[in-house]
Amino acid sequence: MADSAASKQIDGVQLAILNNRLEGIARKMANTLLRTGRSGVLNIARDFSCCIITADDRLLATAESLPIHVLSGPDLMARSIKEFHPNLKKGDAFLHNSPYHGCSHPADHTLIVPVIDDDGVHHFTVLAKAHQADCGNSQPTTYMGNARDVYEEGALIFPGVKIQENYENIGDMIRMCMLRIRVPEQWWGDYLAMVGAARIGERELLSLADEIGWDTLHDFTGQWFDYTENRMVNAIAKMPSGKTSWTSRHDPVPGTPVDGIPINVTVNVDASAGRIAVDLTDNMDALPCGLNLSEACARTAAMIGVFNSIDPSVPKNDGAFRRIDIHLKKNAICGIPEHPTSCSVATTNVADRVANSVQAAIAELEEGFGMAESGAILPASVGVVSGYDPMLKERYVNQLFLAMTGGAAAPGTDAWITLGHVGNAGLCYQDSIELDEMRHPMLVKTRRFITDSEGAGKQKGGPGMLVEYGPTRGDMEVAFVSDGTHNPAKGVRGAGRGGSAFQGIRGTDGSVTPTENSDVVTLHEGETIVSHCCGGGGYGDPVERDPARIEKDVREGWISRDRARDIYRVALTDSGEVDLAATTALRGA
Repeated sequence: MADSAASKQIDGVQLAILNNRLEGIARKMANTLLRTGRSGVLNIARDFSCCIITADDRLLATAESLPIHVLSGPDLMARSIKEFHPNLKKGDAFLHNSPYHGCSHPADHTLIVPVIDDDGVHHFTVLAKAHQADCGNSQPTTYMGNARDVYEEGALIFPGVKIQENYENIGDMIRMCMLRIRVPEQWWGDYLAMVGAARIGERELLSLADEIGWDTLHDFTGQWFDYTENRMVNAIAKMPSGKTSWTSRHDPVPGTPVDGIPINVTVNVDASAGRIAVDLTDNMDALPCGLNLSEACARTAAMIGVFNSIDPSVPKNDGAFRRIDIHLKKNAICGIPEHPTSCSVATTNVADRVANSVQAAIAELEEGFGMAESGAILPASVGVVSGYDPMLKERYVNQLFLAMTGGAAAPGTDAWITLGHVGNAGLCYQDSIELDEMRHPMLVKTRRFITDSEGAGKQKGGPGMLVEYGPTRGDMEVAFVSDGTHNPAKGVRGAGRGGSAFQGIRGTDGSVTPTENSDVVTLHEGETIVSHCCGGGGYGDPVERDPARIEKDVREGWISRDRARDIYRVALTDSGEVDLAATTALRGA
């Protein structure tokens, strides 16, 4: 903790104020993306993140960014920019999406701007990362689960390429994107939104420095990191020391073993030293599919599991990261990939299995810590839809966010129902049905929770959801990489699993035919896709759940009377109230 040794001391009030000023800048950036992004994945679902990084590549401020986007990655990307472009100049901007140089996955286009004063000194870096509706893949999806390598994947890869100089676009790069990315005018609108967000961040930081001075900002940075590190030490000190392991298994897809992908995690908590180590080295090598993790996502997923298991008020920045040791293996499924390994789906499926394994392993150390597994992700309810609208005579492509629940139960509370998946921490919005139907030639026939799909426990996991939709004009392609059909979210400390995923096509005769887990299907008019998203795991023995809460769960339709009796051992009267005598007998049996 030596950052602030030679700096001017800033008192606690000023630290809090300056932190809020910087977080406010990141929020202004994010608001710009939300209000000006053209694709639904940005302006409806909010699948983007904005952050501020120091000149020496340490994460400082993230506001409401998606954890999987920012805990690690911005630091690696900013470092690669300086390696590729050692002479940074004011007015430069860089486009980055290379999973081999710090980006999460190729669909997350990232606009990076160095904040440089009039004397040419680089003080900070701002970053706007936005998931694209399309990134030039060989199929109309940003998640190529079946891609054997980056060549079959097909995405345009930008390893920190300069796209603006002296605040002007470099036309060669723009033309390349416009000719390769589907619905190019939509990409152009999203690109301009990213530029606007990053430039607002640059402008606000320059203005703040004019107000208080660069020296004060840098003094703050060092002391804020030291303060955060102290908070992290104190949080770890409250945990039980110990070493524990957990395995979570991803469902099989083409290119994986027939029994899926086991993700093995070992967590070592040293409370007295204030350190947590996460070891991911005991895992298989990279596979010929798109599920491999980028280094950014492997590191971030491990950190998500840690932060989900400690005091949530600890700031998420480089100061806290000093206390987490993450061990990765080169060219592993959840390690450091080598080109041309495909990392198309790196932000979700296997990354979720890593985060789940970390928090579930910590839960097994002692009652009151960690979390259960969250539900797996990327069913067709959050699929990428594309096609040609014959009435409007135009093409469309966009990722839907119609349903993703799957929240994991925690030691003291039920799951966050609309978590989405463990990597986005509930920060992506669920789509409005009406807006999706206005933007695309489609009809959503059903969206509802699935009774009895929660992970049963003293604290229960989130329920799954059922969504059914299809095209109203012309054919529609739907791409998805669904996990959790064979390996639903596991509970911890005696709790049950969440409900399983299912994807199928309902034909014009009403029959439903299951699809593959990872697929691109074509729906004709009159056909629909039927999608079940996963429930989350529970925490603690279901028999310890308060009977009054079970009564409410049944009344509101979350669980059935039969499940209340068979799993939770709670008997209800004909009027729906707890039968205390019968419940006591059931729980005493």
